Amino acid sequence: MGEGEVARKSDLPVRTLSAIVMLAVAGVALYLGGLVLDALVAAVALALLFELIRLVAAMGIAPAAAVAGIVAGAAYIGLAAFSLVIMPGLLVGITLGFVILTDTGAYFAGRTFGGPKIAPAISPSKTWAGLFGGMAASALFGAAVVGFIAAAAGAMATAHDGGTPWAAIFAGAAIGAILAVAAQFGDFLESWLKRRAGVKDSSGLIPGHGGVFDRVDGLLPVAIIVGMAAKLTEIV
Repeated sequence: MGEGEVARKSDLPVRTLSAIVMLAVAGVALYLGGLVLDALVAAVALALLFELIRLVAAMGIAPAAAVAGIVAGAAYIGLAAFSLVIMPGLLVGITLGFVILTDTGAYFAGRTFGGPKIAPAISPSKTWAGLFGGMAASALFGAAVVGFIAAAAGAMATAHDGGTPWAAIFAGAAIGAILAVAAQFGDFLESWLKRRAGVKDSSGLIPGHGGVFDRVDGLLPVAIIVGMAAKLTEIV
């Protein structure tokens, strides 16, 4: 057993407790919604900004480049936070579902099949099998969610079961796969920042898990895409 594996096992109780607390906080905020959910989003965004500044400062780059990096990162974080704030609570929950299923599918597929790495210089643990596993899990979730919504809407419109909405199911699967790729992009972006900064975690704010950025890196691009799509649909 390697030192890394021993460390992970000894850290398991702390990681588990931290995960339970994070899930409980997120669950309560989603249930209460409104200002409570907005406050949680704002708190996470502020923590992310703090960690971003820490990462950029650790890169040792020119001041002008550091300022540009912080401004770009702040815009990225701010847009994701704004997207989550304008979403209905249910859509926030669905967005989180896409990210969680992507991470879960990628983890199990990567551990099971292994294989070639996507970008070992940036994130040595990420494999193509993990990417496809995450896409598959997110696609199944998207198919189930969009298919259910379409079936419910059809039943309400016709006052009877309108049958299986296959077009909606396939569309949901495609949406899920695309969002999984976006989540992986967010993961790689944060991994690249940490590599440039020469650190393992974005911070030590969450016991056993590193920083907030380490936990929500995939959520940021997905939130932006879902939020923009929801806003455009509303306008159209």
